[in-house]
Amino acid sequence: MGITKSKSLFSCIVVVACLFCNLAWAAAWTASLGENGLPTLSKGGGAAITSDFVFWGRDWQWAGLSTHFKVVAPFEYTITGESGLLNLRLSSRVEKPTSQRLTWTFDWDGRSSLTDVIGGGVAFQFDLEKFRSELGDPELLPDNHGWSWGRRGGTRVQLRFDPPLAEVKFERGNKAEVRAYFYSGEVPQGQRHYNATLEVSNDIAIAATTAERFGLEDSAKWPREFLDFSNSPVDLSFLNDAEKPAGKHGFLKAVQDRFEFEDGTPVRFWGTNVTASSLFLTTTYNVKRQARRLSELGFNLVRIHHHDSSWVAPNIFGPNIADTQTLSDAMLEKLDWWIKCLKDEGIYVWLDLHVGRQLTKNDGIENFVEISKGGPTAELKGYNYINPSIQHAMQNFNNAYVDHLNKFTGLRYKEEPAIVAMLLTNENDVTHHFGNSLLPINNVPASKEAALYMNQAAAFASKHGFSPGEVWQAWEQGPPKLFLNDLQHRFDVAMTEQLRQLGVKARIATTNFWGEEPLSSLPALAAGDLIDVHSYGNTGELEKNPIYAANIVDWIALAQIVDRPLSVTEWNMGSFPVLDRHALPLYVAGAASLQGWDALMQFAYSVDPLNSNGGPSAWQSFNDPALLATLPAAALLYRRNDVKAANTVYVFAPTEEQLFNQFISPANAPALRSAAERGKLVLALPQTRELPWLQKSRVPAGAKMITDPKQSVIDAGASEAVSDTGELRRNWEQGVYTIDTPKTQAAMGWIGGKRIGLADVEIAADTRNATIAVQSLDDKNIRMSRSLMISLCARSIPSAGNRMPFHSEPVSGELIVHAPEGLQLYSTKKTAEMKNAAAAQPDAIPAAFKDGAYHILLDGQKSGHWLYLR
Repeated sequence: MGITKSKSLFSCIVVVACLFCNLAWAAAWTASLGENGLPTLSKGGGAAITSDFVFWGRDWQWAGLSTHFKVVAPFEYTITGESGLLNLRLSSRVEKPTSQRLTWTFDWDGRSSLTDVIGGGVAFQFDLEKFRSELGDPELLPDNHGWSWGRRGGTRVQLRFDPPLAEVKFERGNKAEVRAYFYSGEVPQGQRHYNATLEVSNDIAIAATTAERFGLEDSAKWPREFLDFSNSPVDLSFLNDAEKPAGKHGFLKAVQDRFEFEDGTPVRFWGTNVTASSLFLTTTYNVKRQARRLSELGFNLVRIHHHDSSWVAPNIFGPNIADTQTLSDAMLEKLDWWIKCLKDEGIYVWLDLHVGRQLTKNDGIENFVEISKGGPTAELKGYNYINPSIQHAMQNFNNAYVDHLNKFTGLRYKEEPAIVAMLLTNENDVTHHFGNSLLPINNVPASKEAALYMNQAAAFASKHGFSPGEVWQAWEQGPPKLFLNDLQHRFDVAMTEQLRQLGVKARIATTNFWGEEPLSSLPALAAGDLIDVHSYGNTGELEKNPIYAANIVDWIALAQIVDRPLSVTEWNMGSFPVLDRHALPLYVAGAASLQGWDALMQFAYSVDPLNSNGGPSAWQSFNDPALLATLPAAALLYRRNDVKAANTVYVFAPTEEQLFNQFISPANAPALRSAAERGKLVLALPQTRELPWLQKSRVPAGAKMITDPKQSVIDAGASEAVSDTGELRRNWEQGVYTIDTPKTQAAMGWIGGKRIGLADVEIAADTRNATIAVQSLDDKNIRMSRSLMISLCARSIPSAGNRMPFHSEPVSGELIVHAPEGLQLYSTKKTAEMKNAAAAQPDAIPAAFKDGAYHILLDGQKSGHWLYLR
């Protein structure tokens, strides 16, 4: 990869801008501003310092500070904010006066005089676990002037406030958090003015913000986009032709770490989620059209999700919910039709049994008043593991749900082979997230739920020779994690046995590996037929150095247990609109292929009814150009096995002490993150005396063993990693990811200003951050193919106020594709004036053929998101 000489003034400007961005990012240490305008410090994409505004009223009532951060010009910013509870306003300006300094002016305006309040200011979080050995502990400057962190004469950062603040302190003596208060104990009426200066050592680069790196162009001037909700911009439905109707190969089976059907047909699933109101309020006609569109986009699995959530109206219980054990016939008929239409298109179905329903007083729940805190409904998460009446209510729901007869297929859900998997309970574990909710609470001294929990903890302690005090503290590693895994496992076994007795033949997942859980949460999940994961990323996933930071793929990879299939029912960006979200589908698909993951489900295709174009949202990909431009490309790559599985298997086989006593996760395990860049990563669980149901995992022959999770398998100074197949390359310093296989060749990330050479494709993009992919559609190698699809995407931003239409940044540059002579280049661009796909007939556009290759000018305005050579 290198920098190409561009042919236009515009290209030169883009190259210079990209050089600036990438050079700033290439420094090992980077200081910048977060989206709140406050300082951050990172190394290799791993956050060392983060900061947030924090304000409280009386008795620690959260006061908040709603803020708006604006880029005025390069390295010139403003912050405005307001706290309604404290009647306080902020006006701030931020500048970069030198290469090693950022300055803030904070002008506070107290509109009224308040006493007996906590006050607040800024909380600074320091990642001491990761960076203490390099930087030591933070220190407070004298007289409430601020803080510093680092070694004198080495890497160091200091933030000084003038005049002195009301208070600067370590929060509860914890040196991982400094609180710098502008107000302490009171908020007097009137104005206060402070200056702050962040000074960094010479080895720390002060980098541009995310918005500056992508460019400050006015997105309203980009082409407007309405993607017709009822028609697909591409047609990959041929991938499902052999599956129609879904279920023709029999029920799904788990064979070691892969899926196959009863007749021996192997399968992997590329899926999405259809959720909430889209399940119940989409018209009958549009459900059928959407099933067809999903097939054309390349999906062969749909997860039906948020069918029971209390915020969905109507949900599976109908418009008038009496209890959560009586299902609405009318709403079940809505799901019946979805399942029937998906099945007809060769698309399989994943059913969740519990997602977000709220128990009612009519459910016959013991201790309901306590669990509901006196309210009309109660959250069951966590409590379901200790309360038999909740388990009984959930089993009643399961019975009604899986025994329901689909009026359109003539099959009950439990006997439907097109329903390939069921999830017992969504994002609901006691091993990490909900265990603390069961503990004794000071203001509920006679808690019956806590008594249930404590009794079970005492029984486990007695059985295995622990003292009672060693077991019940759910937040601690060690014996509590053994107990909580056993508690969760008992529930999972009981619920699974009920489903099997009812005749359910689908694969069963218990709950999910999610929300930054440690490895100690995985043993309980092994009660299922497969391990399921949720993982969300954010801006810059391709730029995270695995030695210092975990990205979206790492949180998935660590959950793959030996000889268990792995599914991902939710993957996406965690906020909206993430500017480089276009790169995520191909990145996830490439990693999944290398690792041998079995089912990927993007979250989500829709939340709102699919009767119109809907609104922009992180949870609606059906109308998002930045995702729809690359999701089909990812489907084609993944389902066609374009990327080879890894040749090398890395195995981490933690001891009992490592697994249960240590908090090990992708966040602090560079060995596991780096291994997943090169080959397949799997976890081998140990046999554990206290958990007789936990069987020792088989270690694959020839595997490379990882013994120290903190010891990277790649060099500390590496700037990129290449898969052991040679097909995948991620350069985190440049923020570029490439896929180079015979049938799919692609580059994504900060590709602008670079000339990227792949086997049959050469990419020279001018657009700073973009995805460009070339793929054969006739199952031949690109060089021999007579039908090629070219996918193009950069930023796509909703209109002001987060409204439709989207405005999409044109992808510009040059693309050289080696393919047979005699092909014609076509565009299927969609614009605001071309809402109907039928009206958007392919337009032939010129492409010179010389030296055995097509030279395609990507002018942005004409290219759109898809080009075809055929």
